[in-house]
Amino acid sequence: MEPKRLTKGHTKMICGVCSGLAEYLNVDVTLVRLGVVVLTAVWGSGLLAYIVAAIIMPEPPLE
Repeated sequence: MEPKRLTKGHTKMICGVCSGLAEYLNVDVTLVRLGVVVLTAVWGSGLLAYIVAAIIMPEPPLE
């Protein structure tokens, strides 16, 4: 069995960061997207974290 790997998701809205994180954690992508919105609205750190993740997360493998 291949180990789980964090990559950008296949169901992209902007860059696929939230969907990739949701696939990795086995949670609904809507919850992850809401979390990013809350972090951005409350502390402003969600936007920075999203941009950094969009840059460093690898693309998903072609299937």
